[in-house]
This record gives sequence, C-alpha cells and structure tokens, in this order.
Amino acid sequence: MTLLKHELRQGRNALCIWTLVIASMTALCVLIYPEIKSQMSAVSGMFSNMGGFSAAFGMDKLNFGEFLGFFGVECGNILGLGGAFFAALLGIQSLAKEEKDGTAEFLLTHPVSRSKILLQKLSALFLQIVILNAAVIGMTLLSVAAIGERPDPGTLSLLFLAYFLLQLETAAVCFGVSAFIRNGAAVIGLGMAALFYFLNIVANLTQKAGAFKYITPFGYAESADIIFDRSINGRYLAAGTVFALLGVAAAFFWYRKKDVR
Repeated sequence: MTLLKHELRQGRNALCIWTLVIASMTALCVLIYPEIKSQMSAVSGMFSNMGGFSAAFGMDKLNFGEFLGFFGVECGNILGLGGAFFAALLGIQSLAKEEKDGTAEFLLTHPVSRSKILLQKLSALFLQIVILNAAVIGMTLLSVAAIGERPDPGTLSLLFLAYFLLQLETAAVCFGVSAFIRNGAAVIGLGMAALFYFLNIVANLTQKAGAFKYITPFGYAESADIIFDRSINGRYLAAGTVFALLGVAAAFFWYRKKDVR
C-alpha cells in the first residue's frame, strides 16, 4: 500500500490538472447547447451529407438537434480523446519513469516483490482513471440539470462506460509497453493514443479498413454507434479486453525478469 499511496501523491498534480481541464471543457460544452440548439437542427442535415467526412466522425448517424447527438460528437470527443491521452501518459510512464529518473535502484532494493510493485502501480492507474471519470460525470450531470435537458439515462451511462473502458484499455496497453522502454515514454504514450484515434477514423472512412475497429479502443467507444444501437459493440469490446490483458501480462512477464538499470 505504501507504493500505491506514493504513486497517487506523485501523480496528484497531473490528475487535478487533467481532471479540471476535461471536466470543465465537457461542462462548458453542455452549457452552450441551449444557445446553439435551434441552429443545430439545420446544421445536422448538412453535416450528414458530407460523405467521408461525416462517416469519419459518425455525423451521418446523429441528429445534432437532439442533446445526445450533440453530446456524442462534441463532448464525447473531449472525454474520449482527452481521457485517452491522460490514460496513455499514466500507463507509459508508470514503469519507465523509475529508470529514467534513477529511482529504480531505490525502489527495487526494498523487500517487496516486483509482482507486488506491478500490482500497486496498476491499482494506482485504475484509481486515477476512476477519479477522473467520476469528476467528469458529476460535472456533466450538474450541467445537464442546469440547462434542463433530460437525456436517456441508459444511453448516457453507456457512453460514459465506453469512455471509461477506452481509458482502461489504453492505460493497460501502454503499461505493457512501459516495461520495455526507458526513455521517451511521454511521446510514445501520446503517439499511441493518437494512433488509436486515427485508426478509428480510417476504419469509419472505408470498409476495407474495418478490421482496425478490433485494434483501437475507439472502435467500441464510437458515440454514434452507441447512441444509434443503444449498446456497446461486444466484438470490439472483447478484442479490446484481450489487448488490455495482453498488455498487463507482458508487463508482468518482462518486468519481473528485466535487468533494470
């Protein structure tokens, strides 16, 4: 538990900043909806007929004149992409920072097995992602109540669940990569999150790249599909679960026998 508390203390500033930024931007996005609601109905038809651009962002399936349609595209991108970047940074720096900052020797000389170190670091990752999402959900619900909207609670819950799972998978995959690297962790993590995002866009643009949906967590966190189907795609989620487990397994396999510098 000592390492878990240390990880939470060490990451509290970054957690507060990312949480404040993502939560406030999501709340602001919700609060401006009444001002542009009347205009969105007209814009929705135009966006839905923009061919590949509409398909890339799921705008061909959503009605911007409805709150959930607006929330799925505008607010969903804030939480989805912003949350993915935060989770990627958490995961990729978790193990690599010990060697980069020269603290690995101090950490590994303690009478704690490497497996317990990995478990506590994973727990810290999970808790920070939970805190971020809890704050964002709370701010969003307050903002929704403030503007008097009553979106379908089931669909809204599915959206938040999908973004949460997206962040967990991203963090787990990056955690696995973190066990193999020593430097450049932040760049690699952000690059992986961005790659996941653009793989989903490519998959939306052409059916030939549809297999990318099984690779990227954005495949099952596609707001347009969740709102339209009122469910999370089980096949993409299953593939994402496998990738997350492989990331964690790779970290345990390699870090326990790694020659840490």
